[in-house]
This record gives sequence, C-alpha cells and structure tokens, in this order.
Amino acid sequence: MKIIFLVFTVFILTMCVPPDGGIDSDPIKNKARLDSLRRLKCPRLMSSAAEYYRNRDWQQTVKIYSEITSLDCDEWDPNYAPPQEIYLYYAIAYEQMSKFDSSEVVLLDGLQKLPDNIELRKRLAYSYKRQGKLEKEIIEYERLADLTPNDISVLNDLSKLLKDQNRYEDQILILENILKIDQNNEIAQGELAMAYENSGKDPLDVYRRRYEDNKDNVSYGLDYSDRLLKSDKIEEAIIVLKEVIDIDPTSKLSFRKLADIYKKNDMLDNAVDTYESLFKIDPRDERVPIEISSAYVDLKEFDNAIKWADKSIDVNSDNGSTYAQKAKVYFYGWDNFRSQPFSIDDRIVAKLSYQYFIKAEKKGYKGFNKKDWFEENAKDVLYGKAQWFMAEDKIKRTKKILPKSNDYNWVLEPLSPEADW
Repeated sequence: MKIIFLVFTVFILTMCVPPDGGIDSDPIKNKARLDSLRRLKCPRLMSSAAEYYRNRDWQQTVKIYSEITSLDCDEWDPNYAPPQEIYLYYAIAYEQMSKFDSSEVVLLDGLQKLPDNIELRKRLAYSYKRQGKLEKEIIEYERLADLTPNDISVLNDLSKLLKDQNRYEDQILILENILKIDQNNEIAQGELAMAYENSGKDPLDVYRRRYEDNKDNVSYGLDYSDRLLKSDKIEEAIIVLKEVIDIDPTSKLSFRKLADIYKKNDMLDNAVDTYESLFKIDPRDERVPIEISSAYVDLKEFDNAIKWADKSIDVNSDNGSTYAQKAKVYFYGWDNFRSQPFSIDDRIVAKLSYQYFIKAEKKGYKGFNKKDWFEENAKDVLYGKAQWFMAEDKIKRTKKILPKSNDYNWVLEPLSPEADW
C-alpha cells in the first residue's frame, strides 16, 4: 500500500514540473512563435478582409476582422495592417448588418489603441446616434470638438445635437466658437439668433452683428429691422431700412416695411412718399395705391385719396378691394363733412359710397362694408327718387348729379339717376 502511495505521489510531482522548453518558459521564444504565426496569417487575413469588404459580404468581413484583431495583426506590422483601417472597416461591417451595439464594442476597442483618432470617434458617435444614445453621442462630439477645435462641421453637428436636446446655453457657446473661427458664417449667425431667442435672451445684438458684418445682405437688414421693431426701437428700424433701400433700391419688401412703419406710427406724409416710391417699382400691385389712398384718407386729403383709389381700380378692376377702397373714401369723406340734417350733397356722396360697396361685394370683397347700414337707413341718408323729383331741370336734362359745396369739390364723379326714378 505504501509503495502504491509513493508511486502516485511521484507521478503527481512529475506532472507539475513544466517540461523543458515549454510555452511559458521563454517569453522571447513565445513572441517569436506568435510573430511567425502573424507573418503567416495576417497578410492572408488582411487580403481576405479587403476582398470580402469590397464584395459587401459583411458576415465574412466581420469573421475575418475578428481573427485579425485576435491576432493583433496591427502590432505585428501597423503599416501593413493599420489599426485605424482594421477597426473602422470592422465597425462599418457591423453597421451594414444593423448591429450597432457590436459596432460600438469594436470602436471602443479601437479607441483603446487610438484614443485621438478622429474617424473612429465620428463612427462611434454615429453608432450612438443609431442606438438612440443621445447623451453619449453628444459626449463623443464634445471630445471631437476638443480634438479638432477648428473643424466647423463637427461644431455644427454638436450645435444641432444640443439644440435638439434644448440645451440652448451650451449651443450658444458652440456657435460663438464657430463665429470666432468664421465671423461671417451665415448659418451660425442665424442659429445663434434662434438659440438666444429659445433661451429667453434678447438676440438683438446677434442680428446687429450679422447685419453689420454683411451690409450688402438685404435679408439680414430686414431681419435686424424686424428685431428692432420688436424691441420698440422704431427710429433705429427706420434707419436700417433706409440703409437697406440704399443698398438695393429695387427691394419692394424694404419699401413696404418702411411705409408700414411710417403708417403705424402716424408718420403719414412719410408713408405716402414711401408707398409712392414703391408704386414706381411695382406699378402692377393694386395694394400699393390702396395703401396710399388710405393714408390720404387719414390725412383728410380726400382729393388725393379718391385719385389713388381710382388708380387701384385701373391696376386691377377684378379685385373687389379696389372698389371697396373708393367706397371707403366716399364714406369717410361723407362722414367727415355731413351736416344735420343731411344735405343733398351729403346724400349724393352717400349714394356713391353705397354703389361702390355693392360693386366691391359683387367682386368678392368681404371686408369693411357699410352697404347694409346704408340700406337700413336709405330714406334718411341716400339720394333717391324723392330728391330726384325735386332736382333742377338742368340736372334732369344732363342726368348728372354732382355735389355743389366746397366740402365735396373733390367728388368729380356724377351720380346717375336710376331707371325707376
């Protein structure tokens, strides 16, 4: 029994002693053996990987690159087996199979070896994007921005990500960095203005800088003037619009905006002058003479008001608004000069107004309209059969009824009697 135990013990001890020349006994020989294996396999594997990649055989591409990374072929010869190429194409193959989680793992392994590699980080950010890992995607773009602080495309992508996450304060910092690199970057200027607005800050200074840096850009001037108006800086907005018109004297929008400012702020003479300049540029837009006529009504210059109302009809006789404008001129003139009780002249002008409101309505006009009121008060207000019966013989012969008073000397259009009078 003792002999058997002794033999067993010797056997165990013998098994525990490594044989001479074992794998772990000599690291140098072990590395040499591995290098020999790499020299044999890595070239073939790299060639196969490239072939499978070109043929879009993604499963085989992944399989081969897995063997390549297991052998660390890039450590054998980084020129023949560049690590960026290995990990990038390995990750792309997974992407083509929609395995973005596997692509992420590969890229993270690659970045362990190449922590400053831009292409691998961009690919990792894309992998996070496809997986919906937005915070990690932002972190990768922040790292990219640190690695390539002058790469505007990276900064633009980061700005968009921050905007999508409502991180406007951070977005503002990124956009300001872009403008430090390229102060005339129009996209960044526009995005910065929006970011200020979204964050609750006043973007006026952003619009000002954008306009002053691009004085020949009419749209920037118009944007800046709009922002000044929102800030109740009326005089400054007028100055900017005048500068824009000097830059582009054919800008219809600039003239219209300037005229509208003048009109809304009771600077009616300036409004008329500006609208008239606009009409010279665009004589086919009936809205312009309508605006001029309205301004003259406010100025109580009814002779000019009726003249421009007639011009609007000349420009577009199919637009009911043009007839409505003439009806309004007659109505507001009548309302301004009417007496109590109503005179014959009052009734003539009221009738003209009524007739033009009818014409406007027939042309599809649906705005301000006193037609119904005139009809309800016809006997008291309008010239009619009773007044025609009392008219002078001369008027009846000519069938032209005109007011005689100086108040209505601007009314040059005669009223014609109706058939049943």
